[in-house]
Amino acid sequence: MTSVARILVVDDDPGIRSLLTDVLEMDGYDVSVAVDGLAAVRAVDSVAPDFVILDVMMPGLDGFGVLAAIRALPGEPVPVLMLTAAAEPDTNSRAWADGVDYYLAKPFTADAVLDLVEGVLSRQVRASDL
Repeated sequence: MTSVARILVVDDDPGIRSLLTDVLEMDGYDVSVAVDGLAAVRAVDSVAPDFVILDVMMPGLDGFGVLAAIRALPGEPVPVLMLTAAAEPDTNSRAWADGVDYYLAKPFTADAVLDLVEGVLSRQVRASDL
């Protein structure tokens, strides 16, 4: 029996959260959301997502802080896609250096995110599926 992949969407913009949630749920994913970095860190513990879509610029704990918390977790690393309106080379370089798996500049298309998520998750075999 195959279980539904759990995706955590982290963004302080309600429009982006809603867009991504709608698109991912229509594609059959179980979606949880967090509105800021601190909520994201709590959600990673409680939801145990298979994939995280993470905004860089958020109040309080930014996306880099959340990424560091995710990468500090034991076990198999969770794939992380960072989204940012700051398409500066420094932000891009820092994301790669900090261990992000994928990086998209805003504005992005919902199809680009969905294609990336599907491509990554279709190649993974979860322990619960064995």
